[in-house]
Amino acid sequence: MTSPVLQTVDLACERDLRLLFENLELRLCSGEMLQISGPNGSGKTSLLRLLSGLMQPTAGQVLLNGQPLNAHPGELARNLLWIGHAAGIKDLLTPEENLSWLCALHQPASREAIWQALDAVGLRGFEDVPCHTLSAGQQRRVALARLYLDSPPLWILDEPFTALDKQGVAQLEEHLAGHCERNGMVILTTHHTLSRMPVGYRDIDLGNWAV
Repeated sequence: MTSPVLQTVDLACERDLRLLFENLELRLCSGEMLQISGPNGSGKTSLLRLLSGLMQPTAGQVLLNGQPLNAHPGELARNLLWIGHAAGIKDLLTPEENLSWLCALHQPASREAIWQALDAVGLRGFEDVPCHTLSAGQQRRVALARLYLDSPPLWILDEPFTALDKQGVAQLEEHLAGHCERNGMVILTTHHTLSRMPVGYRDIDLGNWAV
């Protein structure tokens, strides 16, 4: 059996004194896409934050390449890219400045690479305008441009299709599936019904682990 890159062991999450789920076991190997589904309030975003090291579990643990997630922060940064439900960009900065700043935290990118990434998400000509002048969909595209740079193999995405138009949705679906087909990995939440899924696609319903 292929060793998982990301794995949870007896994972439990409590929020606002309420236990959302417990004994959660999941495995993610190279080439796989895992969609986290479940009713509102079941802990989908909380699970993604646990898997990204942004929260600590109530019980159990998250393993990255067989090691506890928080044991090697450098390895975590090299392996994982997180894009949350909010665009996570600074309004007063331009798309180029935002991407340069975000990439500098882990893997610096050249101006040429940033402009190519913005072109890939349909933002040619918007590279140097303040992000507060962009629409919600364009701001989402700025955040998603990180997926077109030299990025880590594991992408954890919370509602990545938010504010995208039909063309943007189709392009992102294709890009995510292509990433998995190149041995990358994707974990995501979405209310959107995917029409393009890689061979290694699976869905986990958090309702099955509800307390």
